[in-house]
Amino acid sequence: MTGTRTGSQTAAPSPAWKRRPANLARAITAELVSRIVRGLHLPGTPLPPEPALCEMFSVSRTVVREAVKLLQEKGLVQVRQGSGTIVTPPGAWNMLDELVLAASIAGDDTLGVLDDVVVTRRLLESDMAGVAARRADQDSVDRLRSLVDRMDELVDDHVTYEEHDRAFHDIVMHASGNRIARGVVKALQSQVIHTARYVGRTERALCVASNLGHRRVYECIAAHDPGGAAAAMFAHITDAWLARRDGPGGALRLQR
Repeated sequence: MTGTRTGSQTAAPSPAWKRRPANLARAITAELVSRIVRGLHLPGTPLPPEPALCEMFSVSRTVVREAVKLLQEKGLVQVRQGSGTIVTPPGAWNMLDELVLAASIAGDDTLGVLDDVVVTRRLLESDMAGVAARRADQDSVDRLRSLVDRMDELVDDHVTYEEHDRAFHDIVMHASGNRIARGVVKALQSQVIHTARYVGRTERALCVASNLGHRRVYECIAAHDPGGAAAAMFAHITDAWLARRDGPGGALRLQR
């Protein structure tokens, strides 16, 4: 018994990767995604071989192989017979993947990735607003009006205001009936809404200006004006982002 206690007292602590409570393969995948996106493993070059990765993370080959499989699913690597696991160029990456998008945003000093998120939202949501103006029933119109009126009262509480803001956009998207476009927008939003650089500036004046945009969208939908609703949503998403965007560059991607 004494020898057992002595052994446990003198044994070296387990490596950090061994102590992770989460799934090891997914934890290692997240680390490798970050390294690839940051350019520590360049496109066209091989990842370290299996034995090196096993030693690096103190895990078995089974775990490493599962992590590499997950990287393949995200489009970050290609396994080539005789060449190893090769890092793919950014054009092959799945940018809708949560880990890839998060790492890309974190490593982008220009805010270009977030600009592209906004451009994608603008394209899809302006189309959905136009369709919603043709399809929206009275219940949807009434809910939009209630949200716009309520947001006028919430301009001093940006956290609650933003919750109502997201609800407004979701009602418009739902009214359009386009489940695919709505799903893409919601997936993107879920990955960036807690990113400080996406939230940006939050002062009262910006909430006031933003809700004027919401009101224009609502009025066009209530009037069953598809062209007006699409243009209002396009302008609202663009103006709201440019107002709260706090970073370098001139947001050239938003100029259309």
